[in-house]
Amino acid sequence: MTSAEWARAAALYFPLMAALLAGALRGRRPRLFAACLLSALWAAPALLVVERLNQWAQWWSFPAGDAAFRGMPLELYAGWVILWGLVPQLAFPRLRIAGCAAVMTGADLVAMPLCRTVVHLGPHWLAGEAVAVALALLPALCLARWTLEDTHLYLRAALQTALAGMIFLFLVPEIVFAVKGGAGWGPLLRVAGWERQIAVQMFFLLAVPGVSAVMEFAERGEGTPIPYDPPKRMVSSGIYRYVANPMQLSCGVVMLAWAALLRSGWLAAGACLSLIYSAGLAEWDERQDLSRRFGEAWHGYRAAVRNWLPRWRPFHAGAPARLYMASTCGPCSELRRWLEARRPLGMEIVDAERLPVGSIRRMRYLPGDGSAAVEGVRAMGRALEHLHFGWTFAGAMLRLPVVWQTVQLLMDASGLGPRLPDAHLSLCESGKDGHSVSCRG
Repeated sequence: MTSAEWARAAALYFPLMAALLAGALRGRRPRLFAACLLSALWAAPALLVVERLNQWAQWWSFPAGDAAFRGMPLELYAGWVILWGLVPQLAFPRLRIAGCAAVMTGADLVAMPLCRTVVHLGPHWLAGEAVAVALALLPALCLARWTLEDTHLYLRAALQTALAGMIFLFLVPEIVFAVKGGAGWGPLLRVAGWERQIAVQMFFLLAVPGVSAVMEFAERGEGTPIPYDPPKRMVSSGIYRYVANPMQLSCGVVMLAWAALLRSGWLAAGACLSLIYSAGLAEWDERQDLSRRFGEAWHGYRAAVRNWLPRWRPFHAGAPARLYMASTCGPCSELRRWLEARRPLGMEIVDAERLPVGSIRRMRYLPGDGSAAVEGVRAMGRALEHLHFGWTFAGAMLRLPVVWQTVQLLMDASGLGPRLPDAHLSLCESGKDGHSVSCRG
């Protein structure tokens, strides 16, 4: 073997042996598998993104070779994924994230110059290293540590959503292009700008049910879609009132649309295989697990809600939710009449005047399962899920992060924001108990 071949082998087997040794010494710990899985899955597409940026910035280069994956030697790519995706989670599970990042970055700074037979460092390679740490190492460490310790639920759910996008919309196509060749990203790059913008908006709409389902798992179920980090409570609210597997449905449709845009039959075949897997093995495993954990409540839900074909009217079981709205406020009463005319199912609309004076400043939605209440725009989004599937889709879009904050800000700026009792007597009549009530946007 040549020195370059030895270096490529070492780049793969040293991290692999380190991960195996650390795993053997660490032993089995609850949630450790999920942490390692998510970390490695993040590192795989993120490091490929870094390499794509490197091809433009020329931080480093590789000698031409047969075993290359999208321009990078396959052994180096796999070793880098293991080094950053598995080794820190197994070897340093108690070290703070900042310290762990420092250790792994230091190891990389030492290893990169030693691998000069297989990687040629440019004058600005440290800038590339910083980009790799920011895009690959730090998010992988955070996702793994938060999963291991069961903390930062909303942030790790957001990272899992981003991870799904990187895998299905970037990593899988890159693998297909590397194995089968073809036009690659050409069809996407050659399309007209306005067509690309419309396509992006369509993909966003197709992804809404899946993203909304992830949010529902975090908000109502206190868990994530990963089987080893599942919801602690059964989730049958939001988009789940209408379809039992919105993530599988959304992912399959998005992948099929992505395959059509990229003109790739292999990507379309991959999307079909994922749907077949979801309908077969995944469905069987899910049925066993959820039946064991939630019993009759889950059986009742599954008897009424189909896997991928949405209902038109919502499923409801248990105590009804409550929507508090001021009956003596003009804009609020108009919105209330609009909601009542559409016969919401599983939700009561209650006079806000029943609550203690000063305790409510916006429309408030209180779930019937004891989950936390939401107000304002998010409350309206929640109320829409009790009407029918079309309005639920709109409500899911309204409750997306950034979207609801923007809409709430615009409503507040237009005069439909919260009102203090002593500041809106001219706008609202006094309540039934003689006190003023607040209008809510």
